[in-house]
Amino acid sequence: MTEDSTAAVLASVRALLPAVAERAAEAEELRRIPEATVKELASTGFFRLLQPQRYGGFGADPAVFYDCVKEIAQACGSTGWVASVLGVHPWHVALYEQAAQDEVWGENGERADTRISSSYAPTGTAARVDGGFRLSGRWHFSSGCDHAQWIILGALVPDADGNPVDMRAFLLPRTDYEIKDVWDTVGLRGTGSNDILVEDVFVPEHRALSYGPVTALAAPGLDINPEPVFRLPYAAVFTTTISSPIVGIAQGAWDGFVSATRERIRVSYGQKVAEDPFAQIRLARSASDIDAAWRQLRGNIGEMYDIVRAGGELSTELRARARRDQVLATERCAAAVDLLMENAGGNAMRTGAGPAGVQRAWRDIHTGRGHAANDPERALLMFGQDALGLDVQDVML
Repeated sequence: MTEDSTAAVLASVRALLPAVAERAAEAEELRRIPEATVKELASTGFFRLLQPQRYGGFGADPAVFYDCVKEIAQACGSTGWVASVLGVHPWHVALYEQAAQDEVWGENGERADTRISSSYAPTGTAARVDGGFRLSGRWHFSSGCDHAQWIILGALVPDADGNPVDMRAFLLPRTDYEIKDVWDTVGLRGTGSNDILVEDVFVPEHRALSYGPVTALAAPGLDINPEPVFRLPYAAVFTTTISSPIVGIAQGAWDGFVSATRERIRVSYGQKVAEDPFAQIRLARSASDIDAAWRQLRGNIGEMYDIVRAGGELSTELRARARRDQVLATERCAAAVDLLMENAGGNAMRTGAGPAGVQRAWRDIHTGRGHAANDPERALLMFGQDALGLDVQDVML
């Protein structure tokens, strides 16, 4: 696929953003993304950006994908979050054996628009049987699951004595699991991040991908999918998938706050807030943090992509730096929105989104910060250990 074709996807996504923003309140009320929004995003080709070309995707530069995610999240945080999560799963499925990919997309990609959700925390149980595994359990936080036809679920695989010896990502069709409607939260209300219930389902070996070869950049799917994007580290791709909508949410809050502040009057001083030097300083600080977060996120992924596209190997230092900057991007953006919210006035706390959507962004960003990918101490520890010449042992590197 050419750069022109992926640029066309970005342009088409941008054309949808006013409608996405208009449906933000509807998404909160439904507790899931409106079907119309998902269909419109699918029509742009967005969900196929990180899908292999042999199955009807673009196998694109990941920067295009993350640019789309950030801009969608500026319009609606929940929609940006779901778009990012659903949009990254084709990248993961591309690492499975060909038989699994054929099942999801069809041998010739005739089901190219298939969508996949996930819940990676290993909260279920997997028992090895002839030809595969029996999977059971309940998983949480499967964002966008109502719009998906397949799902990826994490589980530990025990040995004969019951000791966990492997962790795998199990790929299941919609007929093999049940969605439990439990998502009712303060923020990211529209993501429909519901529970998944599986009761003693057989999963064949080719649909149970171990994290070992994925982390080692030796997954079986690499034999048939030559696009360089699939040679990026799982940890960098997936954590950037979580932080990118958070940056977009923060940018949307900043844009909305600036627009509202130009006309707002502070009653206590009878002064336009736009003339308040302290408000101006807050705007500058928050803008710098949001900008720094995005430049580092996009810069690290871009550097990784350039290296793998040239056939090079990624250093541990670069992997650790990507994780360092990813968690700090989330931290910076949450702090930036806090600065704005503190200066937004009492009306911003009214039920609903509040003026310029700052309150919704504030709720969304703090909810998103709770995701496991945003554990700052664990990610920063990896960077510190590597910088000191210590051996870093972590699957999320």
